[in-house]
Amino acid sequence: MLGIASRYKKNALRAPKGIQSLLEPIIIFLRDEVIKPSIGPKYQKFLPYLLTLFFFIFIINLSGLLPFFPGGANVTGNVAVTMVLAVFTFIITTVKGNKGYWKHIVLPPGVPMWLLPMMIPIEIIGMLNKPIVLMIRLFANMLAGHIIILGFLSLIFIFGEMNAGVGFGVSIVSVAFSVFMYMLELLVAFLQAYVFTLLSSLYFGMAVEEHHSEEHH
Repeated sequence: MLGIASRYKKNALRAPKGIQSLLEPIIIFLRDEVIKPSIGPKYQKFLPYLLTLFFFIFIINLSGLLPFFPGGANVTGNVAVTMVLAVFTFIITTVKGNKGYWKHIVLPPGVPMWLLPMMIPIEIIGMLNKPIVLMIRLFANMLAGHIIILGFLSLIFIFGEMNAGVGFGVSIVSVAFSVFMYMLELLVAFLQAYVFTLLSSLYFGMAVEEHHSEEHH
């Protein structure tokens, strides 16, 4: 990734080559179809973090599917890792939130004064709920796939202890389903990185959106 960034700086107008040509469509897709529409004109200052976030999650998701060193570790299936990623997004959203963002949390427009003591805690809970959603979504989806694969493979040993012939028959079905799940996990590895990046972009967009008047809402 550092090599790709260096080539962009030195040869910005030249055609990409090597791994740069492989990853450039993904980078452009994320920038033009995910990040820019979600955040708006101020997207550029969030672009480095969001691209890093996507490729970090995507690469470690793929490495977790490798059954040999240095892969095999389901990193995003660890809630501590997803929590740290969610906290990063929460901190950036909180720090970069403009006056309009905080006004809509502390003083929601169009809400009667007598309702504010009820609405303000609800708005604050909603703000704190966003990183929790990010954390649980990534953790649960990545952990579930690995547990299903482990379950299918465990059936081989369970039925093998009962009867060798039955264990052999079950092994064919278990391996077939495990391979299918592995193929599905390849798609999930991309989708979860995409969803985490998309939701982070939406949160940043809400934080920096310019609120011109209450009528817009």
